[in-house]
Amino acid sequence: MRSRSTKAIVGTLLLGTVASCGGTTEAAGPSGAPVRGGTLRVAVADEPECLDPQQSPTAASRFLARPLVDSLVNQGGGGRIAPWLATEWRVSTDRLAYTFTLRKNVKFADGAVFDAAAVKANLDRVVNPATKSLLAASLISAYDKSTVVDEHTVEIRLKHPDSTFLSALATPNLGIQSPATLTGDPAARCATVIGTGPFRSAEGFASQKGISYTRNPDYAWPPEGAENDGAAWLDAIEIQIAPDAGARYGALTSGQVDAIANVSPTNARELGSTNGFVLHSTPYPGIPFSYWPNTASGPFADRKVRTAFRLGIDWPRITENVYFGVYGPAKGVLTPTTPGYDASLESQYRFDVAEANRLLDGAGYATKDSQGYRTKDGKRLTVRHMWSDAGVTDLATQVQAGAKEIGIETVEENLDGGTFVDRLLKGDYDLIDTNFAAPGPQVLQVLLGAENIPTPERGIANNMARYTAPAVQADFARALEAADQESQFKAYADAQRKITDDAAVFPIYDDRTTFGATSRVNSVAFLADGAPDFHQIWLSQ
Repeated sequence: MRSRSTKAIVGTLLLGTVASCGGTTEAAGPSGAPVRGGTLRVAVADEPECLDPQQSPTAASRFLARPLVDSLVNQGGGGRIAPWLATEWRVSTDRLAYTFTLRKNVKFADGAVFDAAAVKANLDRVVNPATKSLLAASLISAYDKSTVVDEHTVEIRLKHPDSTFLSALATPNLGIQSPATLTGDPAARCATVIGTGPFRSAEGFASQKGISYTRNPDYAWPPEGAENDGAAWLDAIEIQIAPDAGARYGALTSGQVDAIANVSPTNARELGSTNGFVLHSTPYPGIPFSYWPNTASGPFADRKVRTAFRLGIDWPRITENVYFGVYGPAKGVLTPTTPGYDASLESQYRFDVAEANRLLDGAGYATKDSQGYRTKDGKRLTVRHMWSDAGVTDLATQVQAGAKEIGIETVEENLDGGTFVDRLLKGDYDLIDTNFAAPGPQVLQVLLGAENIPTPERGIANNMARYTAPAVQADFARALEAADQESQFKAYADAQRKITDDAAVFPIYDDRTTFGATSRVNSVAFLADGAPDFHQIWLSQ
């Protein structure tokens, strides 16, 4: 998940592997068997405030921690759950107890044995308030307790049925870490993560520098169906932090690194037609990059104003102007690659200036001031867009111009991180922006569940729209109680329709992950959160 102005806040959910693609830039490496050896040098844009994904909600923490940790289960294409550290599981008839049989002969990088006690220690730690988990704990909010049945069997009990529980277990946020590292001050675990993964990192993450990994030579337990069923092909990976997109691109084309993450749209167009390089790309499932209106206070508390803002701005044209066709325009609250996406709602995300003006007139903003902005009771219709990442500048400028065409003033507020978080918790904003990668429609509850509204008491959370519509919350509850996927998808389809009718989100574009690399980098595939699957990458020698 790449997030932009809320990159310190939101997170991505999980994690099957998908082949790289991107039209004419689809990956194509040399034929022949993979070659073991070599060090892959990668430059990435963002660093995590904490490497530990059980604490951090950021995409950066998951990107850097995933080579180190494995999960109990894996979620692949179409939402299928497959074995990983758990070889099989049983679910009780009341769906409150999950009994997992665990792999044998698995060890953590520190030599500790992976067993049922390790699973219990990890889940108990995630829900412990002292951990201050900003995402992982919310993913298993139904968790009650774990019981060690024997060394290789663990029973997990829930407080209520949760149809998303197995999907949650597949995320890096719930990746299993060595029990010896789970005690003590959680802040002390923010530099080093020790798991059972295909790579190890002896020194961990260093701020403003990066992280180095070495292959785990004993690794023999990838998820079921993995292309590489043994140890990683690479000897090592060196990841460095390079926030500037131009600097990352220059490092790639000059040979300083072998690959870069988050290729800018301008560089993506060039790289895709440059000999010796390949642009690997795949669409994200989950939530499109969107503007989120504050539905609780201010002008956007009025549904007519929200709907007018969505209809009256030409989002597809803006997307094309800013991103040069790299991203497609969004047509719903979920992306089309997300299981459970409701394509029947796409017509409601049309460009309709006449209807937008009619709605604004009906909302009482029927007059305009000398600068052409709508007014009501002598007060200008003004909304404040709050952000803290310069990467959103070009988009924000064009949205600002589009809003002015229908008489809405958009004030751009580029804030430092501390001020941004303070105002987020207080609800002191009108617009905020982010995307959110996830493998299924349950992401709707993460971003629009009433229990996830950020407040000073709750802390940072993901419902930045501050949306509480009771009918939608009831749909979320029905989805969690669903006994099968059909019933779950029906509940989420109902929620999508009501969210669309309420104009609770302004989808802009369907995001893609982009990974530029030299042609020496082979077998590039992606996890569903957009991170490359380093376990199967190999280098031509």
